[in-house]
Formats: sequence, structure tokens, C-alpha cells
Amino acid sequence: MLVSMPATTQSPPQGDRNPGSQSALRELNRQRVISSLLGSGPLTQAELARQTGLSTATVFNIVKMMLASGSIETQPTTSSGRRALLVRLRNNGAVAVGVDFGRRHLRIVIVTLGFEVVAEQHVELPIGHRAEASLDRASQLLSGMLEEQNIPPAAVLGVGVGIPGPIDRRTGTVVQGAILPEWVGIHLNDLEKPLNFPVVFDNDANLGALAEVTWGTHNTVKNLVFVKIGSGIGAGLILDGHPFSGNFGITGEIGHQTIADNGIPCHCGNRGCLETVASTSAMMALLGTRAPVTTSDIIRNALAGDAATLRVMDDAGAAIGRGLASIANLINPEVIVIGGPLASLGQILLAPITRGLLRHAVPSVGEATRLVMSSLGDRAEALGAASLVLQSPGLLRG
Repeated sequence: MLVSMPATTQSPPQGDRNPGSQSALRELNRQRVISSLLGSGPLTQAELARQTGLSTATVFNIVKMMLASGSIETQPTTSSGRRALLVRLRNNGAVAVGVDFGRRHLRIVIVTLGFEVVAEQHVELPIGHRAEASLDRASQLLSGMLEEQNIPPAAVLGVGVGIPGPIDRRTGTVVQGAILPEWVGIHLNDLEKPLNFPVVFDNDANLGALAEVTWGTHNTVKNLVFVKIGSGIGAGLILDGHPFSGNFGITGEIGHQTIADNGIPCHCGNRGCLETVASTSAMMALLGTRAPVTTSDIIRNALAGDAATLRVMDDAGAAIGRGLASIANLINPEVIVIGGPLASLGQILLAPITRGLLRHAVPSVGEATRLVMSSLGDRAEALGAASLVLQSPGLLRG
């Protein structure tokens, strides 16, 4: 039931005695198409040609062959104002699971090879939740979802897990600076036992960036920054079409840029970090002096035009824009996507971020950088975790 992941090598199938034969070349090209569809989600034939490096005629023939075999499905769409054909892998029963752990929440999605969500659950978690209890909760929730959808465990390719904090890839551990201090030191390679499936993992902001170039509308963008504004503030980077993880995995920690030299202490150990003035936690602290407020309260009050909420939003947005200017000046991205629970605020938050970016970025860079809100809302990280599974050759086995 599990799909066979196309290798990225140039080796032909072992059963073909002539590596240079037309059948071997055709199979290799087919694998390139499948690999692109797994890595980027549904694509038009023109986009497949660009991603695979194959000619449009070759892609047309491969799509025709795969359509006849029932391995893909197509549907009409428009691309750059022209009629096109969208190609997606057909659901063969195999699924990938994405799990997003936040400071206060747990979200799980189950998706098909064709990038279709077949089940989704979101539950609140207590602040300060510990890894063991939260993993057990995720395991129970996932088991119930699979049973409800009549999906056998053998159909699960793997589970992608997003963690809100820096992850040292050398050791596979959550390190100091996470907004879940209870998870610091946890060996993420040990997640397979409580979840009962093969596991891949990454920082939540990195997964948000991955979601934007797979599930979002930016699958042709080569350089993208995804910024998650939540209890913490982090960025995921797509550079030259690939996720960027740096030397050992800790990148995009823009929430720990110093914004105010003599500001309040941050949980990372420094003072005046961006998170201390512009995270949802900072907003709640400022607006909750008389009565506690939640993220939902902030969104509702901002949309209703509450003056205090809009002022806090304006100040936070300007600070975030200043932080993003440093990134824009450094890597010159095509687009910066703002995600997290406040994404539904649209221009209320985007406008001050834009002002901050334009004020502090090199003029030519600021003007050329497209700043948008995520269309994926607070689902981005979980969807990105599922995409991580679909892009992991070790999990996609025959």
C-alpha cells in the first residue's frame, strides 16, 4: 500500500539490462515527475517541465502515460492567465501525517499523496505541557483519526513533527531558546516510540516555509522567508528553491534580534529581543493588565477597531518590519510570508510590518520584496510537517 519513492539518482531500474534504453530513460523521467509532485504538490505541466528540466513535449507524454495507468489525475486550471492542466498524484491509500506542537496547542493533519487533507484535529494544550504527556495525547488523537477514516496503520508513510524552538540537528535535540522550555533536551529521534510510526521533525517556522512552497501559492518562488508570529517569533528560509538549515539546523531565530538594548529579559537569556515586544505573548501581557486576554481576543478586538489593540498591533508590526529588514538586506528574498495565529488580521498587521520593512531596508531591496499574509493560516506548520514526510525518501518505501 505504501508508495515507492523515486530515487534522485540517475540509475535506471535494475530490471532493465540496457541502461541507455528508451524504457530506462522513460522510467527515469517518470520518476523525476513523481519526485516533483511529491516535493511541490500539484503542478501544471509547464511547472513540471521547469522543475524537472524536461522538455514540455516529454512532460506531456509522461503525463499522458501516467494518466492512462491511473497513477495521476488532472484538472483544468489557469496559470498566468492561460488555461493549463494541473497534475496531482492519485490517492493510492497511502497517507502522511503532520503534527504541530505549539506552546498552547496541538494540531494533526492527515494528507494523501495528492496533497489533499482527509482529516484534521486541533486541541488546546496547557501552558507548560511536557513532552511525554503531549506525545501521548498526539498518539491517542492520531489513532482515533485513523480509525475514524478507516485508514490502516500500514498506510501511514510516516509522521512529520513541528517543534516551536531551535533544534540541533547534530544531536536531534531541542536546545535552549525554545518557547517550550519543558522540551529542552528532548531527543526528537525518540519520538517514534510514543507515536508508533517513523518520524521526521523540524522547527515549526521551517515547516511553515516548506508549506508555503508546497501547499501555498508560492511553489515557483526560489527565495522565500516564512515568519511565524505566535508565542515566539521565528523564520523559515527557502533559498535557491531549497530549505536552508545552516550549519547545524539553527536558523531564522529572528525573534532573538535585539530591538531594545535595555529591554526586558527574554527566555533566551538576552534582553530586549523582538519576541519580548512583538510576540502574541507580549501583546497579551500589554493588553491584559485589567483582565486576561487570549490570541482570539486580540484578533476579535483588532477587527472591531479597539484603539488599544490597534496601537499594540501597530507597534509590534513596526518592530517586526525592522527585524525583517535585516533579513531582506542579507538574502534579498522574492517574498516574505507572515504566518501564525494572527494571519487572519491581514492589513491590520501587514501595514505596520510593511512600513517597518521599507523604513529600515535598503530602498531597492525593500521595494522589490513582496510582503504577504499566509493563505494557510495556523495550519501551515502541520501541513509543512506532512510535506516533510512526502519529501523523505527513507519513509517512502515500497
